[in-house]
Amino acid sequence: MSQDHVLVRREGAVGVMTFNRTAQMNTLEPAMLLAMEQALQDLENDSQVRVILVTGGESRVFIAGGNIADLHQRDALAHYRDFSVLVHRVFRRFEECTKPTIAAVNGWALGGGTEFLLTTDVRLMAEDAQLGLPEIKLGLFPGGGGSQRLMRQISPCQAKLLMYTGDFISSQEAVQMGLVNRAVPRERLLPEAMALAQRIAEKSPWALRLLKSAMTQGAEMPLNAALQHEAVTISLLLDTQDAHEGCQAFLEKRKPNFVGD
Repeated sequence: MSQDHVLVRREGAVGVMTFNRTAQMNTLEPAMLLAMEQALQDLENDSQVRVILVTGGESRVFIAGGNIADLHQRDALAHYRDFSVLVHRVFRRFEECTKPTIAAVNGWALGGGTEFLLTTDVRLMAEDAQLGLPEIKLGLFPGGGGSQRLMRQISPCQAKLLMYTGDFISSQEAVQMGLVNRAVPRERLLPEAMALAQRIAEKSPWALRLLKSAMTQGAEMPLNAALQHEAVTISLLLDTQDAHEGCQAFLEKRKPNFVGD
């Protein structure tokens, strides 16, 4: 597996993951997925990283989906064994990542690219980028979690329309649907994403981690169970120095210094 599939660097408290197979349109082959998983693990294990920013960099593609030629050669069992299990595992790892994730969608995010986007927390998108789930045009349907996650994030009728037609949507339409937070000019995408990541990174790492857990796990529970989970989770924060530092800073009318303890 080439380590160059995904480039990793750190800028202050922000870990940046850049997809780097532009000649192959960053397609989601097993080696690419394993490289994404390893990059995520490295950034999660880096105690200095508080927020993870994911992008395709300066290219015109974020993730262009799966490798259709490879898919065409597979039968059902080989696809399930070699790809479906892997893509679901890797995407779930991103969804459950202990640190907030921000996607800076620099270009085409199609098929698996849109499905991956659904696993990230906050999403910025270049104004000229596009999303879409065109699998139906190939006689398939989204199999990287899209058939399930999309309906949980936007209205079911909108989700079904996108999957039934396979139409692409613009960044402005994605914002209106609630799929992304903000559409920005291409030249401002990475600076704005980095500025947002740095703002979030100023917060308590423990508060961010437990808040994300409460939201991610709670979204899959009935409301009563989710409220119980929230109550227990927020109570854990009072065992952290950061929580008491935040309260003390408020009382002293100063900016808190969160250190992750």
